[in-house]
Amino acid sequence: MTQMYTNSILLSLSLIGLVLIGNVRAAPSEQFPVVLKYHMGPVLSNNITVHLIWYGSWSSGEKRIIRAFINSISASQSPSPSVAQWWKALETYTDLTGSKVTQSVTLGQEKNDRLSHGRKLTRLAVQSVISTAIRAKTNPLPADPTGGLYLVLTSSDIIVEGFCRSICGFHYVTFPSIVGYTLPFAWVGNSEKMCPSLCAFPFVVPEYMQGVKALKPPNGQPGVDAMISVIGHELAELATNFLRNGWYAGDDPNFQTEVGDLCEGLYGRGGGGAYVGEILTDATGAAYNLNGYRRKFLVQWIYSNVGNRCVGPN
Repeated sequence: MTQMYTNSILLSLSLIGLVLIGNVRAAPSEQFPVVLKYHMGPVLSNNITVHLIWYGSWSSGEKRIIRAFINSISASQSPSPSVAQWWKALETYTDLTGSKVTQSVTLGQEKNDRLSHGRKLTRLAVQSVISTAIRAKTNPLPADPTGGLYLVLTSSDIIVEGFCRSICGFHYVTFPSIVGYTLPFAWVGNSEKMCPSLCAFPFVVPEYMQGVKALKPPNGQPGVDAMISVIGHELAELATNFLRNGWYAGDDPNFQTEVGDLCEGLYGRGGGGAYVGEILTDATGAAYNLNGYRRKFLVQWIYSNVGNRCVGPN
């Protein structure tokens, strides 16, 4: 499902205890009103290569943060709690063939796009951005239907359909009529200028949340640091439900609740409401819950189909 405002659908997990399963913390399943079910479709079991499209104006520092997160997903050498441990929770999701969600996620090629489709994008226009990147005359992105995953990232001055009104990110597959291939993709926007109190929570707190203090972002960029959790959310949902017939909760396939949706706003033990849960702080006071490749990140927990719980390594 599209990644919604975190502060509008936070789970009330602060009222329940937590247990430890392996190397992840988990919330007891008895408290969950819904159960994720398998709907016979595939998961992303092939090695994933994430190709980035930087739409709009991006600084080198902003790009480094996002690259580091992608590079951290399979970086098993990162100290615990790590991004790699966080992603490993998806290994329990299998398809009809018994294939598991891959544990190999690598950074692929990148493409800078300086407004080829303007400053206002519809959802279909996001697919057109991918098409433009793949069909570019110079340094085109590879079209890889077997292992490619395409991540369109829009800068803080770009308007996308639904952004700042109902969504912070979304995922789907491209239409062959637009792109020429069926490719899993996600879009995530930088909300720093347009709606930081909606999509950059908990680094920016809405005015109505009286008494709630904003957290210090681990990489010094509220908008981009918040994007990291949305990116993780969308990648996890693509891995488990990219054709929208994999793993999700709900009886209506048009209104699916996926592995990221069920744990949105939960970053550590005891979280719920405006409280993100027990997290870590570094020497500067910056908040994080995962160690990655030379950086730290704050990423929401994800739902495990083992015991029907939200889990995370911190």
